[in-house]
Amino acid sequence: MKVVLNAVVFTVVGLSLFGCTAKQTVPGAETVELVNERPDQSQCKFLGEVVGSQGNWLTGDLTSNKDLIIGARNELRNEAYKLGGNLVYIQDLQNTNAHGSLGTTNTTGVGKAYKCSY
Repeated sequence: MKVVLNAVVFTVVGLSLFGCTAKQTVPGAETVELVNERPDQSQCKFLGEVVGSQGNWLTGDLTSNKDLIIGARNELRNEAYKLGGNLVYIQDLQNTNAHGSLGTTNTTGVGKAYKCSY
């Protein structure tokens, strides 16, 4: 029991000292473009819906709002890239606050992945 408690304390202290950084893109996904307007359907093929998220009730208060947004956007890129896409039309990007939190604890983006030929 003491070992588990020490591990929990070490984890919490470590997270609070260093914070949490944004999720990174997988190699190749950094080229996926994020847009706020629906792409030209004559040049783009719809591949599927994608969701990107960063943060939770534990790590959200320890992660900057900037990193929460960047991490969610990077996960959108990663998911589109897995589908073979090169563009994400972002339909929604929401920040949420857990009850009792100090600020934003989660950012989630929803979009549509496309493979565009331009």
